Amino acid sequence: MFTLHRLRLLPALAGLLLMAGCAATGEGLGYYWQSVRGHLAVMQAARPVQAWLDDPATEPWLRAKLTLAREARRFASQELGLPDNGSYTRYADLKRPSVVWNVVATPELSMSLKQWCYPVVGCATYRGFYDKADADRYAQHLRGQGLEAHVSGVPAYSTLGWFDDPLLSTFIRFPDAEVARTIFHELGHQVLYIAGDTPFNESFASAVEEIGLARWLQSRPDGEGLRKAYDTFNQRKQAFVALLKRHRATLEALYSSDVDDAAKRSGKAAVFAALQRDYAELKQAWGGFKGYDGFFAQTLGNAHLATVATYNEWLPGFLALYEQAGRPQPLGPFFEAVKALSGKPKAERERILGLPASQGDGGRSPTLVIP
Repeated sequence: MFTLHRLRLLPALAGLLLMAGCAATGEGLGYYWQSVRGHLAVMQAARPVQAWLDDPATEPWLRAKLTLAREARRFASQELGLPDNGSYTRYADLKRPSVVWNVVATPELSMSLKQWCYPVVGCATYRGFYDKADADRYAQHLRGQGLEAHVSGVPAYSTLGWFDDPLLSTFIRFPDAEVARTIFHELGHQVLYIAGDTPFNESFASAVEEIGLARWLQSRPDGEGLRKAYDTFNQRKQAFVALLKRHRATLEALYSSDVDDAAKRSGKAAVFAALQRDYAELKQAWGGFKGYDGFFAQTLGNAHLATVATYNEWLPGFLALYEQAGRPQPLGPFFEAVKALSGKPKAERERILGLPASQGDGGRSPTLVIP
């Protein structure tokens, strides 16, 4: 349950919930009220993991997942030094595929994402909705303004430690390693968050998840089997991301060129046609794996590709910082190094984080292996 002092914080924290965000109108005070109401509904649906485990009606598969999640949560605090609080000690069955739906938008001939600014958390390049119909309506509103808009489901979000975020039905069915890494990622946001710098925040949390997952897998007796399953999943994900980044770079070069708009539109159509062909080849190399078919079944536009670098743009730099900190366990010295970096001007921290990209890895997300 919420304590009174937390309830009093809700109006000020409406913007904080942008990791979710939400509104029927998409703008104004109604947006923030719906954000609060939507988040309250999620929290009120949650009950302690132990209560689910004690309930004879809990299905065996869910019992196994919650047991695994509880072990990962304990590992996060005891072995990684992530916040030790009530987050991910409760579980909510939301009975929907996503906890929120994010809307992102770009101009027709640009990869520049539209920004929205919020109290507490600063500006971000997405607008979130707890109801998909609201997200779809807002995306259509943006299209009416001449923008390209994309709606995507989000399985989890963080309130940055203001509330005890629960485990959710929207990600509990993920493969075991994915459940664990989601917990590590979202707890990473509670360690450090810079208002208005989404690439920094998400890349740091992605580094925490990679480091944490490698150590967690190493600690488990079934870790080798989980590692093999996760490696297959991760290799496909990285190939998918690389495919999008490659075509995004082609579009950026096209849009910044001196050709007229008609030529840009023609070139844009050719790029998206090539993207579809390249995915078909990639899928064939995967033996017909269909995990990304839903993405390519959409009418793709700039907004689908513009966010592709957000979660791992500075990941190599953070992993290099972890190495420089001596691969500590728990991760306290690494966290302190990141906090020191966060105090520098944005351009300076990006210069530091960007060094590994100029030293041969092309900015790609490496697979971390703990010896």
